[in-house]
Amino acid sequence: MTTCFLLPSGIEEGHAVTRLRAARLAASAKPFVARGSGGGRCDACRVFMSHCLCALKPSVATRSGVCLLMGDIEALKPSNTGWLVADVVTDTWAFGWARTAVDPALLALLADPQWQPYVVFPGEFVEPDRIVTALPSTPVSGADERKPLFILLDGTWTEARRMFRKSPYLNHLPVLSLEPREASNYRLRRSFRANHLCTSEVTALCLALAGETLAADTLSAWLDVFTAHYLSAKRGDPLDRSSEAHRRLQALNTRSASSAV
Repeated sequence: MTTCFLLPSGIEEGHAVTRLRAARLAASAKPFVARGSGGGRCDACRVFMSHCLCALKPSVATRSGVCLLMGDIEALKPSNTGWLVADVVTDTWAFGWARTAVDPALLALLADPQWQPYVVFPGEFVEPDRIVTALPSTPVSGADERKPLFILLDGTWTEARRMFRKSPYLNHLPVLSLEPREASNYRLRRSFRANHLCTSEVTALCLALAGETLAADTLSAWLDVFTAHYLSAKRGDPLDRSSEAHRRLQALNTRSASSAV
């Protein structure tokens, strides 16, 4: 049975997914070993040390927040892209999902008046009166001043559907149904749904919908660079650090730094 994992005292380093991973490992009866981990992975970026990309990690200001509800071992998988979301979006929370328990910190987050939560899920599986396809364009007053909090169900498609059906604390929230115009470019796992996007791709669409184009583009570029490093290490191929993806990320990082001045 799936259980939720509260952070033990002393686990404070890193972003939300880093901390959830540490809590999950601390609660595990035996160590989790990812495939091909014999070469040693960087604890910060999860890629083999020879292909570490920590020095390229982007920094961009965001108004939106992200709440990741993660399947049992998602935070442990080196290929998980919720990790990339937490790299880019400062206000990211990560919770282990459980059918029979809910972290009180998650309920407090959903009730925080500064946020307007949206469950991100395909509209074809949702009652029509819960579906929204756009966000308020200009905050004016009252509830419209709340910042968007995108709730991502991070797991396999089977896990995501179970989370959606069996999380009653989400039932009162609007459901943001996205309409991606392009197929997924995610190459680290195989999906059985042709229109399935990985978690970081979905988050990038959410950020773009919220008007945060720079953050959306940065997250997309970060996924491309991460994928290049991950696959190069896995296959033993030479890594091209001057590739189009690397140049695009560098340009976006420069834009972000300039806008912060």
